[in-house]
Amino acid sequence: MRKEPLAHPLPPLGAASFSAIHTPKGIAQAPGHAILRAPHPDRPMPAFCRDCLHRHDGGPRCPACRSPRTLVHPELFALSIAHMDCDAFFASVEKRDNPALRDQPVIIGGGKRGVVSTACYLARIRGVRSAMPMFQALRLCPEAVVIPPRMSAYAEASRAIRSMMEELTPAIEPLSLDEAFLDLSGTERLHGAPPAVLLARLVRRMETELGLSGSIGLSHNKFLAKVASDLDKPRGFSVIGRAETEDFLRDRPVRMIWGVGAAGQAALEAAGIRTFADLLRWGRKDLALRFGSMGDRLWHLARGEDHRRVMAHSPVKSISKETTFDEDTVDASVLDGHLWRLSEQVADRAKAKGVLGRVVVLKLKRTNHRLLSRRVTLREPTQLADRIYRAARDLLGPALAEGPFRLIGVGIADLGHATGPESSDLLDPEAAQRARAERAADLIRARFGSEAIIKGRALR
Repeated sequence: MRKEPLAHPLPPLGAASFSAIHTPKGIAQAPGHAILRAPHPDRPMPAFCRDCLHRHDGGPRCPACRSPRTLVHPELFALSIAHMDCDAFFASVEKRDNPALRDQPVIIGGGKRGVVSTACYLARIRGVRSAMPMFQALRLCPEAVVIPPRMSAYAEASRAIRSMMEELTPAIEPLSLDEAFLDLSGTERLHGAPPAVLLARLVRRMETELGLSGSIGLSHNKFLAKVASDLDKPRGFSVIGRAETEDFLRDRPVRMIWGVGAAGQAALEAAGIRTFADLLRWGRKDLALRFGSMGDRLWHLARGEDHRRVMAHSPVKSISKETTFDEDTVDASVLDGHLWRLSEQVADRAKAKGVLGRVVVLKLKRTNHRLLSRRVTLREPTQLADRIYRAARDLLGPALAEGPFRLIGVGIADLGHATGPESSDLLDPEAAQRARAERAADLIRARFGSEAIIKGRALR
């Protein structure tokens, strides 16, 4: 693998910040913005240098290389559940591959009606955020360079990072191309270093070999590991220990809980719950009565409890693709063209993963941002673009009266593994012939490129 310039340049020696580590008692302010626990004068504190990986007994600088990037925590070498999150991943890949972009704000997205996929930190300083409408992002940062997503490049970088992770542990649970949980329990004897050091080695390799940076969260469960990875980005390494969990969470807002969106946050606020301290005042039964199954999870999370294991092979529940139009449309021909292209993309992913879907889902967003969702259960599961498209087209017809639309999406759900040739639709005598044609087209595109065969409807 060739070495590339780091997308986020290393800070000068004197400017590097310490990792953000919460310490409820006996705190000391370190250079930079983070807080470290002050070591007891008669008791060494577990510590190591994130630059040279030298292990030592605490202190503001590494005794071996004098780097200030020293990580100090009483439970540093006793924790093994981690979350690694790449820093502005898509934008970082673009900056790595095009050094001319290094000092420019970069937004990954496209179209004035589209949304931001991600933005580099220079754009984020101006207020640009993921999922923000593109017109709003460009209003905040008009000098930004807007780049359409290059998913193949991001997937290649993700595979390289995943390969590095697999050298440390088989217990990896990917959440997306740029983040994953890792369970490094029992790996110290194999690798001759505790999990914290192995994780620092991982992100150092990412920087030197791939030109990409990442932030680490280390704790005793998945919930806290993910929370920790967001505390000190970019190039952060944050630790939340068992002893400090309750103090750490108490005054934090409940919106930091992964999966609590705007609607969930509004429901919690309506119940007077804004912080974890508010959650702690509710009984377990009361939360369950008010919020159902989510209430029981909230009761546990309020206490920093998360018993979910890192699942190395979490099943994919659905596959979907969507697109946002530059202008609202109700033109059936235009929508049909998008429907086919999206169905092809969904089918390509299903074939690559070796899965079939029994449910086809159509998603439409109206001018007022109201979402319409329609779904149909097929007689037989499929991974073929033709069958996905035809089912979605049947759903689109009756929905046209509710247009115009600014977004259309297609997906499959209720997935299962493909164990043999896909069954033909006995009620459609031409389905088998179309399936054979699609499989033949797949082989041609695999050999000669994705543009080798294009259906006429894809040009609409």
